[in-house]
Amino acid sequence: MRIPVPAFRLPVSGFFLAALLVALGPGAAAHAATRVAVFDFELLDTSGEFDLRGPKPEEVHRLDLITDEVRHRLTQAGYDVLDLTPQQAQIAEAAPFRNCNNCELPIARALGAEIEVIGLVQKVSNLILNINFQLRDVATGQVLRAGSADIRNNTDESWLRGISYLVRNRLLDPPLTGKAAP
Repeated sequence: MRIPVPAFRLPVSGFFLAALLVALGPGAAAHAATRVAVFDFELLDTSGEFDLRGPKPEEVHRLDLITDEVRHRLTQAGYDVLDLTPQQAQIAEAAPFRNCNNCELPIARALGAEIEVIGLVQKVSNLILNINFQLRDVATGQVLRAGSADIRNNTDESWLRGISYLVRNRLLDPPLTGKAAP
């Protein structure tokens, strides 16, 4: 003999979940993670070997690589890393951010970010590079954290080691507090 499955099965499950959350109290719901806009890292080539057409393809790849690494590490640390696509036209118009006097702040606000991360790689030569970042409170523009790491050698490995150092030792340690905390 088959036992019929009641049609109200899903609503009852939803009801029990809601009742459980109410019973556990207001702290039971997940605390909203801090929303972060991580803008693409930029390259400032002062090496004298720059090309007027822009960064070399391998350096564009490395900029993407370290930007993705920062986004990944912030996500792992509990932050809500925002999709920048809705503001892509404004980002393209304002870039490079190193020349725009905080013009990225209204873009981050429009995305709903609470904090933002901007970064710059300065290429002094093909052997000497410097990775820099700033983390800012979007509401006030105040710099909450900043860091810089000199790296040697223009390779994927050296760029990743540099950004790994910055994330571990400048961006997330000591842990962020206040609005910047996840």
